[in-house]
Amino acid sequence: MNQPPLIQNKTNTILGGKIQLIQPITGYRASIDSIFLGASVEQKRAAKSQTLLDIGTGSGAALLAAAHRLKNIKGIGLEFQRDMVRLAVQNIKNNNFQNRLEAMQGDLLLPPPRLAASSFDHVMANPPYYESEISVESPFESKATSNHDKGITLNSWIDFAYKMVKPRGYVHFVFTTARLDDLINALYGGFGDITIFPLWQKKNRESKRVIVRARKNVQSPSKILPGILVHEENGDYTQESQDILTNSKGLNWGC
Repeated sequence: MNQPPLIQNKTNTILGGKIQLIQPITGYRASIDSIFLGASVEQKRAAKSQTLLDIGTGSGAALLAAAHRLKNIKGIGLEFQRDMVRLAVQNIKNNNFQNRLEAMQGDLLLPPPRLAASSFDHVMANPPYYESEISVESPFESKATSNHDKGITLNSWIDFAYKMVKPRGYVHFVFTTARLDDLINALYGGFGDITIFPLWQKKNRESKRVIVRARKNVQSPSKILPGILVHEENGDYTQESQDILTNSKGLNWGC
């Protein structure tokens, strides 16, 4: 008798059905964080021939969301887990983005030689929120690897993003508010124009997630924007967040 596969996948959709996404049934699955991250790259800053690198792309949700909205941008998704790379490659093919997107397997501490330093206009990432030494890991390997740093520190993610992005280029991170100070501290020195965009879960509630955008080798001051209210009191998405999650609208950076 044939044994069932260790990892079972299922096809879902994102962006109101516009993008098909094959994901594991158990373990790591893309959340709305990925969609907000993909929405963080601005249209006016993604002119023809510009390039995007998604570090830790997983099944490619953020990369696909960005490419669907930004018609001229070309992107690469870098992912350590081979099973997730296969899904990302298949998702790119299924959504007909082969001419603009690709996914490759690699470790940010030892990246593929094809990834040349200072070659991307935009770099985005959803770094692991939790430090493995002080948190309990998921029993699912894909989720544990995606959510826990596994000894690869946040500073390593920032250093790699700095290496890959062009001077004055943009980096974008979706991250937990609980460790926002760690992220800001890691950005200082190499990046300026640090802009914090809170994702407010409900009115008068604290923000548990933020989008942080910064620019390489600039000295502009930091700022905090109003951000976005994600949910109404009844749990429904607000119209503003629905425009992003369903209608592919970008974040309002106000500049």
